[in-house]
Amino acid sequence: MEKYLIVGLGNPGDEYAETRHNTGYMVVDAFAHEAGVPFADRRYGYVAETSLRGRKLFLLKPTTYMNLSGNAVRYWLNKENIDQSHMLVVVDDIALPLGTIRIKAAGSGGGHNGLGHIEQLIGPQYARMRMGIGNDFPRGMQIDWVLGKYDEEEKSKLQPAIDRAVEAIKSFVLAGIDLTMNQFNKQPKPCQTSQE
Repeated sequence: MEKYLIVGLGNPGDEYAETRHNTGYMVVDAFAHEAGVPFADRRYGYVAETSLRGRKLFLLKPTTYMNLSGNAVRYWLNKENIDQSHMLVVVDDIALPLGTIRIKAAGSGGGHNGLGHIEQLIGPQYARMRMGIGNDFPRGMQIDWVLGKYDEEEKSKLQPAIDRAVEAIKSFVLAGIDLTMNQFNKQPKPCQTSQE
């Protein structure tokens, strides 16, 4: 059975729940909820296991804190002998508007500490899905922004993106990274009456 590792980046602990920096956690939580599988507290992370059309999926929320995410990723890739091409990392991104999804087959960490540490340990050749969290903060307030919690209006804008992200994970597992990028990097257009 082919194995896949789906990683949602974030920080453990109630104080970080539903913060912008934990958007990766929120996506894999939504996936696990839909699949009806619970997370267990395992080495380096919370892990849930499920299957999708004959493929085995490991859902991982690292508990190493964001800056050491690579420790959890490397451990679970090795423990389950999962090919790196079968891993997708879900992460927050301040460079994208809230509710935007960008999927890439590989690349740099782009200044994100979680991606940066994963790259240090296993290199840049892994798929990642960036979830836009916006950047509506004053200069010098980036840390407060990413560690701040979503308000209700933001959650309502984020939820459709989380739903799309869950579908994108299924596509990644079943159809591969290229088809998934082609389909899900096209953002759904809001209804408009006037011509752009």
